[in-house]
Amino acid sequence: MSIKHYLLVFIIMFLFGSAFPIGKLALNTSLPPVLMSSLRMGLVFLCLLPFWKFKLPTKKDIFPLLFFSITMGVGVNFFLNLALLNAKVLSPVLIGSQLTIPFALLASSFFLNEKISFKKWFFIFLIFFGIIIIGFDPQLKNEIYTLFLVALMALFYAFSNIFSRYLKLVNVTLTNSYMGLMGFVVLMIISILFEKNTIHHLKNINITTWFLIAHSSILVSIFGHMSMFYLLKFYPVGKAFPFYALFPIFGIIQTYFIFGEIPTLMVIIGSCIVIPSVYIINKTK
Repeated sequence: MSIKHYLLVFIIMFLFGSAFPIGKLALNTSLPPVLMSSLRMGLVFLCLLPFWKFKLPTKKDIFPLLFFSITMGVGVNFFLNLALLNAKVLSPVLIGSQLTIPFALLASSFFLNEKISFKKWFFIFLIFFGIIIIGFDPQLKNEIYTLFLVALMALFYAFSNIFSRYLKLVNVTLTNSYMGLMGFVVLMIISILFEKNTIHHLKNINITTWFLIAHSSILVSIFGHMSMFYLLKFYPVGKAFPFYALFPIFGIIQTYFIFGEIPTLMVIIGSCIVIPSVYIINKTK
């Protein structure tokens, strides 16, 4: 990797890690979690609209695109913000999000008949073991429900990766535009039906909260993901994906500076098991 690409990938992982503390800051303003998810996806859609130009997917891409938009645009954002709202501490959320990797491998094995080597099975077990250690931390006994929500978020993210495999030839702006539109509409309907007073909450969003939402949508969802797709044009997946193990580290560092949160000993032990395991799995062919 060239120096500029190393710099770019570190910026991307910094932004991915920032999505958690910045999302928590936005939710701390009393903004309902599903409404925030809808607005985040709405901004993604609006930013990509000039590039989308209302292009329609081909017939064979309709269902993969639909399921990708539902799992990524709706499911991931829905459970992520519920987890952030419920979380008293963010480090378990950041580490728990790494469940995406084993879930994706298991889903690809089940649905795509892809073989998983013994080495990968070993590190999948280690990741689950590390998460269990975090879950049994007595200082985090009130965070079990949060970890459950994070696991659901990771599961939806894993399924979105499976559906994206069928969309390799589809332009990235097209897939993300439909994802943004689907996420905005469905999540807004859920917010109106279950969170109530949606118009009231919209009117009371201040400029700071809008900047926090814009950070999540423009910098994380658009710049971060688009930049990763850009890097994948120059490097194989095995070269770029191991860096995903860095974003929980950046997230925990940012959480410390924003909230003064220091991970517990069991979170640190679990992290030392999960993060290297994720790195090795991503590195293994």
